[in-house]
Amino acid sequence: MIHMSRVFVTRMLPEPAMRRLQTGDFELDVWPEPYPPTDEVLLRRVSGMDGLLTLLTDRIDVKVLDAAGPQLKVISQMAVGVDNIDVAACTARGIPVGHTPGVLSDAVADLTIGLMLATARRIVEAAEDVKGGDWRTWSPMGWVGPDLHGSTVGIVGLGRIGAAVARRLSGFGVRLLYYNRRASPHATALGAQLASMETLLEVSDFVSLHCPYTPETHHLIDAKALKRMKPSAILINTARGGVVDQDALLVALRSGQIRAAGLDVTTPEPLPADHPLLQLPNVVVLPHIGSASSATRIKMAHMAVDNLLAGLWGQRLPHCVNPEVYADK
Repeated sequence: MIHMSRVFVTRMLPEPAMRRLQTGDFELDVWPEPYPPTDEVLLRRVSGMDGLLTLLTDRIDVKVLDAAGPQLKVISQMAVGVDNIDVAACTARGIPVGHTPGVLSDAVADLTIGLMLATARRIVEAAEDVKGGDWRTWSPMGWVGPDLHGSTVGIVGLGRIGAAVARRLSGFGVRLLYYNRRASPHATALGAQLASMETLLEVSDFVSLHCPYTPETHHLIDAKALKRMKPSAILINTARGGVVDQDALLVALRSGQIRAAGLDVTTPEPLPADHPLLQLPNVVVLPHIGSASSATRIKMAHMAVDNLLAGLWGQRLPHCVNPEVYADK
């Protein structure tokens, strides 16, 4: 008897990619709700599956792998990061893990510039004051903020996204500094100068985070780092929430230790509506929308489907996080 592959998708995908799955030669189970399945539901729905297509909101640990069973061939994630997946456990079982790198660089870079302008020029605060009836007259110092043009911008992590941000900043006439563990191949063409983390924090008017979230970068921006920043400086985070110590950030923003912050990522996600960060006028918090352009999300979904199908067919994943699973093949 021929075994028909079974696939579980943890959320509805953009239509073009969804259609590819629905017309595939396998049994498809899609979680239809707008919110992710609970851990209990996930354990039940993955049972007997040959392939999983997941999102960052799904915790894929040893319990999930055990619940799926030994026939599980591939896990494909519609995201660049995979910190929600126990990749080491997958590798030990010979399961390739796919992701969607590169595709969201431009969309995240666009949003980063948007957050720089929104925080510096107090756009959200000013718009809310208009809605609240607090726009009574033009004032020489009303809603005044610093310029992005001509400022010093420090980029932490000059990879694909950091470089895309730097390219956009060229039109603002900024001085570019960057911090990497090693010199970036993008730096010369971008006119970016390598600096120590300490120097970058001390002289930058904007500090923009684009590093991966790892044990080494956990709370990279902590109380000590925030104290190094200028009182006029603005922190932008479109990387991962865990890169910033949010409690320390709250203290720094309340006390005027730094001017403002623009965050597309938080800890946890979603951030509770009553979180004290959301009560501050000098913070713009977004619901992790860095990749939320129509074209980008469609490309991500197609890449995730490509990885999934390759894994089901016994082929090498186009974008594999753990290529060592192919070492003996």
